[in-house]
Amino acid sequence: MNKAIVESKEPLTLVGGGTLFKGDLEAALALAPRLVAADGGAGAALAAGYMPEAVIGDFDSLTPGMRAQLPEASLHPIPEQDSTDFGKALRSISAPLVLGAGFLGDRVDHQLAAFNVLVQPGRCPCIILGATEVIFHLHRETRLPVEAGDLVSLFPMQPVTARSEGLEWPLEGLKMSPAGQIGTSNRALGPAVVRPDGPGLLCMIPRRHLAALIPEVAQAPR
Repeated sequence: MNKAIVESKEPLTLVGGGTLFKGDLEAALALAPRLVAADGGAGAALAAGYMPEAVIGDFDSLTPGMRAQLPEASLHPIPEQDSTDFGKALRSISAPLVLGAGFLGDRVDHQLAAFNVLVQPGRCPCIILGATEVIFHLHRETRLPVEAGDLVSLFPMQPVTARSEGLEWPLEGLKMSPAGQIGTSNRALGPAVVRPDGPGLLCMIPRRHLAALIPEVAQAPR
């Protein structure tokens, strides 16, 4: 991991330039009050009345108008083009958890790129907010604070196996992979536990469980 641009002992919010669903920033900032922007996400923050403490990216989406409203000390350009602005920002943050808003919607290629970043090694844990669900990298045993009947979707970004408790369709014996067996549209019988054998598994649960999910996903402060 590169030297951190932003360090925090508490979860923080990262805003991107994608679709901000209703209440996204407010919901994230209520749980993670420090705000960082990935490139054009600074415009979304400013439009909502928030000033990011840092803006990280290649700045190809940062307009002169946005830049004029931002303190020069908050700007942290990373000009390389081999990674996305989400990737640049996430690798530049040291925190127990990042809540990502504005990384879904509109362009499917941007969404796929965001999912790719979530499972890359050397990143602090991140939960992305969607319109009705939250998405995160489930790479170790994790308790899911879900309720009976809740949708629990698991999508492998690489070959992976896992065990589970509390899911209607158990994961034991499944060899999941992006081009083979996947685990979407499972259903919770109550609070569930998933134990993957390694990294690469994306998990999606209802957004209303975000607050309870944070301590399950966050890592201990370094």
